Amino acid sequence: MADTLKLELVSPERLLLSEQVEMVIVPGTEGVFGVLPLHAPTMSTLKPGFVEVYQANVVKERFFVTGGFAEVTPTSCTVLVDEAIPQASLTAAYASERLAKAKARLDQATGEDDRKKAQAALEAAEFLAQTAPMLH
Repeated sequence: MADTLKLELVSPERLLLSEQVEMVIVPGTEGVFGVLPLHAPTMSTLKPGFVEVYQANVVKERFFVTGGFAEVTPTSCTVLVDEAIPQASLTAAYASERLAKAKARLDQATGEDDRKKAQAALEAAEFLAQTAPMLH
């Protein structure tokens, strides 16, 4: 069995991570799932949550993602995200500020498309606000 798989974590702005890893945990919309080497080919949309990168049987890095897609092959996992925030950048104050901005955006939304985007941003901010105090 292969020991590692290639992980690429990509945001619209840049390639955030490209390395060989032991395992990746991904927040799929149908449920959180783990990806190990030789995983069956899979595609999944993502919900707000954490992508966890494992090395030496421990979480090496953790990123909060707001949504996106994951493509898994037996040798790789490509995670395309709308936004990714390293765990080290997440604080309770940041989460509270983000939640307040998301609520304001929803209150000011005009049109169906704008409301849907604002609602999605609010759901991501609510998840972050609930989990941020437990991260450090």
